[in-house]
Amino acid sequence: MILSRLRRWFSPRLNIQGKMFIAFGLVTLLSIVSVTSIIYVNMRETIKKNAVTSVSDSIRQADESLNMMLQEIDRLNTVAVTSKTSVLDTLLSPHDQVSYEGFQEQKRTEEFLSGLMAYKPYITRMAIVGLNGKVIFSGAPWLDRRFLDTEMMAYILSNGSRHAYFKPPGDTDAITVGREIRYNRETIGVVMVDLNYDFIKKTFGVRPTKDSLLYVLDAQNEFVYQTESAPSASTPSIDTINAMNRQYAGLTRSAEHELDGKSYIVVRHQSDYTGWTTLALVPMDSLLSESTRVRNLMIEVSVVVFLVVLLGALQMSFRTTVNIRRLKSMMMQVKEGNLSFPRTEIRSRDEIGELYRVFVSMVEELKRLMEGIRVSEKKKREAELTALQAQIRPHFLYNSLNTIKYLAKLNGVPNIEEVSGSLIELMRAVLGNSNEFLTVREELEYVSSYVSVVKYKYMEPVRMSTQIEDRALLECQVPKLMLQPLVENAILHGIGRTDREGNVIIRVYGEHNDLVIEVEDNGGGMTREQMDGMLKPGDGEASSRFSGMGVRNVHERIFRMYGEPYGIRLFSEPGKHTKARIRFPKLYSEEVETIGKEAM
Repeated sequence: MILSRLRRWFSPRLNIQGKMFIAFGLVTLLSIVSVTSIIYVNMRETIKKNAVTSVSDSIRQADESLNMMLQEIDRLNTVAVTSKTSVLDTLLSPHDQVSYEGFQEQKRTEEFLSGLMAYKPYITRMAIVGLNGKVIFSGAPWLDRRFLDTEMMAYILSNGSRHAYFKPPGDTDAITVGREIRYNRETIGVVMVDLNYDFIKKTFGVRPTKDSLLYVLDAQNEFVYQTESAPSASTPSIDTINAMNRQYAGLTRSAEHELDGKSYIVVRHQSDYTGWTTLALVPMDSLLSESTRVRNLMIEVSVVVFLVVLLGALQMSFRTTVNIRRLKSMMMQVKEGNLSFPRTEIRSRDEIGELYRVFVSMVEELKRLMEGIRVSEKKKREAELTALQAQIRPHFLYNSLNTIKYLAKLNGVPNIEEVSGSLIELMRAVLGNSNEFLTVREELEYVSSYVSVVKYKYMEPVRMSTQIEDRALLECQVPKLMLQPLVENAILHGIGRTDREGNVIIRVYGEHNDLVIEVEDNGGGMTREQMDGMLKPGDGEASSRFSGMGVRNVHERIFRMYGEPYGIRLFSEPGKHTKARIRFPKLYSEEVETIGKEAM
């Protein structure tokens, strides 16, 4: 019984609840596995990165601390080798140390060395050793003339022109910093300072894990320091450490190294001051032991979470499918054309409840749209009737003007006949011609008609003349009504403000691949501020009375259509003249369609 119910629920072909449950379970499982894996991998990398950063910073700080002590010791050595009274005179003195004078000199030098060592707990001994057998020191352990025959003395003499660092082999408690004492360019002895080895141990006590290994090697690849608490069985030999040091000579950050079947993170740092190399080996197993414990805990938590999510998905899929079935029933009613179906209220606040409310509002909106379509069709018929009436009005206006022209001709009034004819041509240009582009010839004819209308406003005559460089330029295509606003501006604001006879000259010429049209008048002229104001956007320039397009709008229309350097430029001298220059690209009828489409 239970098995058959589960089969019915989870069958991908029969029940949507089973599909939702399986899909949700798979997505949840994939998500948990992915998140757990990503967290674990990132945690391992973060632990390794933090360990490397911590060890690198600790080694660098230890090296800086050691360098500070060594620099202080170098300064003490410098003071000692340059002290004539306390050091040089004692070494060069002919008095034997067993004599009274030699005893006084030795005592003076010992007090001098004690003063240099005062308040420096990291120094255990400071000594002056002369090649003549004089040995003077302060601190411990004891030092006598047998030191002259030791390996350390030979090393300091061969490497101590500035400073030499020497770590005697074996278990010693000091690192010796030595320097030659020279007089008259000859070596007469050495000065030595023993650095307390306990300070080295404290300084390099860098151990991110208990079984980490750290080695400090000098310039002769001898151990200066090594981790003392490391088990002897797992401690690499000096040859192994030297081989690793050579292998990772160019290491700048860290690397992983396999040693005796065990993986280590290797961090290397070389001191610029002493030349010593610090090599840290951090075992991967102990470093990542905590991440392994966290990984096991994450797996246990993921299993529990997955089971809880499955139970929740089973309950949610059942409740969700109940409301889906109700919604499906209502949709079938709408499919059959019943928009007033009985509604089963779905009160849930989840996505299904929201879908139900959207569906109900959609049905209501559908009712309103159907009513709107009916009203829209009615308004459409009314608009078509209005458009038909609007088409009749321009024809009526043309017929009326033709009648006035005919009556003026019958009554012998040529000026009224001229004005009527010109006005008819202008009305045809504005209302009757739907083309965006005209030829220069047509544009000049419309301007001539405009001048024929407005010239009767003024007491003095207004004359317009045209100068055409090449008659072929008259066939160039230009945007419609480009010249009329400029001519109107020249007559109204230029010639109209003077009492003399007005002249408007229109020049048409070519310049390279451009067409240039100039409109010049002999009016009152303009200042630079007035010219800038006419072309500056946002200044509220008055539009043309006839075309509704001012000079600035003409400039912006040309600029937006063709770009730089096309448009209008103004030239004027107050009291003399004003010139407007329009620059177009030189285009003919076969090219203008492409330009018109791009402009739209």
